[in-house]
Amino acid sequence: MAKKLMKGCEAIGEAAIKAGCRLFFGYPITPQNEIPEYMSARLPQVGGTFVQAESEVAASNMLYGASGAGCRVMTSSSSPGISLMSEAISYMAGSELPVVIVNIMRGGPGLGGILPSQSDYFQATKGGGHGDYRCLVLAPASVQEAADLMVDAFDRADHYRNPVLVLGDGLIGQMMEPVEFKSEIKPEDLPSKPWSTTGCKGRAPNIINSLFLVAEDLEQHNWHLQRKYSEIEKNEKRWETYNTEGGCDVLVVAYGTVARIARTAIDEMKGGGIKVGLFRPITLWPYPSEALWATAENAGKILTCELSCGQMVEDVRYAIMGRRPVEFYGRVGGVVMAPDEVIEQVQKLAAATV
Repeated sequence: MAKKLMKGCEAIGEAAIKAGCRLFFGYPITPQNEIPEYMSARLPQVGGTFVQAESEVAASNMLYGASGAGCRVMTSSSSPGISLMSEAISYMAGSELPVVIVNIMRGGPGLGGILPSQSDYFQATKGGGHGDYRCLVLAPASVQEAADLMVDAFDRADHYRNPVLVLGDGLIGQMMEPVEFKSEIKPEDLPSKPWSTTGCKGRAPNIINSLFLVAEDLEQHNWHLQRKYSEIEKNEKRWETYNTEGGCDVLVVAYGTVARIARTAIDEMKGGGIKVGLFRPITLWPYPSEALWATAENAGKILTCELSCGQMVEDVRYAIMGRRPVEFYGRVGGVVMAPDEVIEQVQKLAAATV
């Protein structure tokens, strides 16, 4: 299939349709508005339905109903909108409902601004809503990868019966790059979901619920969920390394578009006397801690770069457990670091004595 030049938000929408999604419920917020705009035009062409709900709260609860009926369904939003959806995300995790939720992050806290950020890392990986639940979190670094991960997100959501978050930022959503859609599946060709509420004629009723008023029942349900999360941790960790063969003086850890910036900085530093490598987590939860340490073991120092005040760096430090120095460099408020800034930070770290 030929490649097509598309904006990230539009590619995300098309990839969802290629994955068999025919239902979208959402509410507009910058910088992800092109996703619902695209879906509002595209879904009717393939027999799907687009609903602009009255709020993010309403949209997220529509997800609950549609997923419970066995449909592939998604929503998208940006930072404050995801906050409003957090209660329903907890309900869906508790009810074991497969949904895909896209967050094109913007600056905060509060209303913040509409420019790119990575300051929703805690929200995505540490819960966001209430209770002991987890969501698989995928972090693309290009428009092509965003499209690929959308297809994977629907498959993983169905496989584990769990919400999956695709975490991008304003750059991923707004940039235009060539993208190829590598496969397409029709809703009628998707595996059946015998647990769904499709009418109980001829079978026992299915009940989808996250309310357990007997303490022992709720405890049993929580341990069941934790066993599932352990399976996700065992099977779904993904990462990419660059220029780490033979070890490096400084290992940069970054995800999303910051990883691309770091890779440019690394290319510019080649042959300059400082060996610099990159470790890019693709799954933010589960975090590829063992792979990070296996890479960092052959590095002198570690630099974590984020568009935040320092969030992923906590998982980096947890993975390293004091065995190597870990430093942090961040820009916030919608300010995006340049490769020259990464180079400067690497040079400072390489020259510093521990």
